[in-house]
Amino acid sequence: MAPKTIRPDTQTTACAVCGRRLLQGEQPETYLVGGARRTVCELCTVRANHQGWIRETAGPQLGHRGMGADERRPLLDRLRARRERRPENGQARGGGDESGGNGVNDGAPERPREPRHVHAVPTSDELKSSRALELFNGSDHPRTVAGVARSLGAPAVAVRPRLDEPSLVSIAVAWELCWYRYEVDLADEGTGGVRLLGQGYELDELDPADHVANAAADDQGSLALAA
Repeated sequence: MAPKTIRPDTQTTACAVCGRRLLQGEQPETYLVGGARRTVCELCTVRANHQGWIRETAGPQLGHRGMGADERRPLLDRLRARRERRPENGQARGGGDESGGNGVNDGAPERPREPRHVHAVPTSDELKSSRALELFNGSDHPRTVAGVARSLGAPAVAVRPRLDEPSLVSIAVAWELCWYRYEVDLADEGTGGVRLLGQGYELDELDPADHVANAAADDQGSLALAA
């Protein structure tokens, strides 16, 4: 059996199937596709096998079937174990983020931002929130939400315009065991206008306002304000 590659904790890896940025502690599988190596998260190995991808290390090639409880358990156990190993002071890994909260920077370099295209910013909070979700749903980030939701269930979503920056809208997507926080710049509606601010494993790392859910996610990870 060929040994698995050991990756440092600071290395960020994305799943070649769902595009989700893997959480620290996950153990992805490596597949060979057309002579190239592809990293696949444990949630997507069945899909990779069904597509005919070849696992680099020896192991059972399961056919296509629904995601059962046994396949979800390893990720849940790892997330719970990570929370139990956290320092007693409760500080988030990676320090604070740009918004002044306790967000966790996952160490991934931001993609080069495309040229800024300045747009008029809506005036009301409801219009700002609605437009921010439209931009979010047009980005790659819903794939991350959908990938995590397949294991952890539907998230709580809080969308709120920033008081200090009229053009910015904060989006917090949280489960019991982890969370992601995004920022949408309504004045820059290019692909650089939606970006990940941080992620973490303790809900108390989020600002109090991020606990007030006012939106929901569908099966594809697209977000919508609550009626």
